[in-house]
Amino acid sequence: MLTIVEGVYKNGRVILNETPKIDKPVKVMVTFMEEEEKSNMNDERRPGFLKGFFTYIDPNFNEPLDELYH
Repeated sequence: MLTIVEGVYKNGRVILNETPKIDKPVKVMVTFMEEEEKSNMNDERRPGFLKGFFTYIDPNFNEPLDELYH
């Protein structure tokens, strides 16, 4: 059985946000996930952002791929 409990690592200790309902010793694995800096999506993506990026698109671009029908 797999049980996931969120918590934080601070001052050499793992502090769980809740107590798991486990009544016997079990193996655990700890994964450290650093918080990523949240960016404002509007700063990165805006209308016309990739305009001029594609210089050539094959005329058959929207045609079905033969490889999918075999």
